[in-house]
Amino acid sequence: MRSRFIGCVLGASIASFAGAALAADAVSDGVVKIGILNDLSGIYSDFTGRGSAVAAQIAIDEMGGKVLGAPIELVAADHQNKPDIAANLAREWFDQGKVDMIADFPTSSTALAVMEIAKQKNRVTMLSAGVAMAAINEKCSPLNAQWMVNTYALAAGTAKALLKTGRKSWYFVTADYTFGHSLEKDASAVVEAEGGKVLGVSRHPFPGGDFSSFMLKAQASGAQVIALANAGSDTINAVKQAAEYGIGRSDKQVIAPLLTYITDVKSLGLAKAQDMYLTEAFYWDYDDRSRAFAETYFAKMKRMPSASQAAVYSAALNYLKAIHAAGTDEAGAVMAKLRTMTIDDAVIRNGHLRADGALVHDMLLLQVKKPAESKRDWDFYNVRAVLKGEDVFPKPSDACPLNAKG
Repeated sequence: MRSRFIGCVLGASIASFAGAALAADAVSDGVVKIGILNDLSGIYSDFTGRGSAVAAQIAIDEMGGKVLGAPIELVAADHQNKPDIAANLAREWFDQGKVDMIADFPTSSTALAVMEIAKQKNRVTMLSAGVAMAAINEKCSPLNAQWMVNTYALAAGTAKALLKTGRKSWYFVTADYTFGHSLEKDASAVVEAEGGKVLGVSRHPFPGGDFSSFMLKAQASGAQVIALANAGSDTINAVKQAAEYGIGRSDKQVIAPLLTYITDVKSLGLAKAQDMYLTEAFYWDYDDRSRAFAETYFAKMKRMPSASQAAVYSAALNYLKAIHAAGTDEAGAVMAKLRTMTIDDAVIRNGHLRADGALVHDMLLLQVKKPAESKRDWDFYNVRAVLKGEDVFPKPSDACPLNAKG
């Protein structure tokens, strides 16, 4: 009897050891490590920041804290919106910290810097906040996914919807750096292709402070749409100062921020933000699935997630699912598996990851509610339309060598 017991224990121990050995073989360094690299203290910290790390942890918890028998760890750091700092942190994480994937990147310059290092180190990047078209065009990488949106999709969603209402004349107030220029360029192309006209452009320093002269000039142009090609506190300050002058308060002239998060509307308040049109990939109150994730997030952060923070959750969750399906955390194999998956979760609907790294999926056209329409805190939007991914995301570009030539 005793020998049979010892045999059972020994057999279980061998099986346990074998399972651990298989996990070690499948997962490099015996652990899957995800890094969140973003703005923890600057103008983009409100819609990324600590909330992005919390969102990633929710995804890890949903996976039970393990994948292929290996533990999942999370690290986070502040890149201060500077590409050199982002690059140095990424090198340290890849070489010494054994980080397998880095997500977020609210400034495109940091994303592009880390993408190149990740390609050299055979690691994955997932741009949940980086929106520059270069990431899926000339700078594309087989190990990168632009997980939420890009400047073209943001611009096309809002521009096409407003053009359909007869708003044909546009004026741009643009942040004077790469992101702002890209957003303005993409939106202008859509406006002109759909028969509209750009009446003028004002470019402001990044980050900006006094927007009154830019907004008054836009108002004086008589444009039916004043499009804001900026983000974060720049967008908030521009809208606040416009409200002081009564700009954008009639159907004859509307303000359309081309990149706005729910955290921006919270900062503005509905009295100032009401009636604005915007395109988002995620709204917490869209349906039961989005609400379930948002309530879990709210319990930890006491606020609803921005689309960017929600994208971190989706990116981390699907990355881990791809590791499980691929049977390895090797970067190339994981990305290949991701490209075969239909992405459908609490955040992303009808998603498919292209060869160039663009995640094409449904988007939402939203309009900010009037104060009297809001029934509770964070009840900010009316969903005006679901925009199909193929209608708003750009076609694959020959600038990316990963796109097969026809």
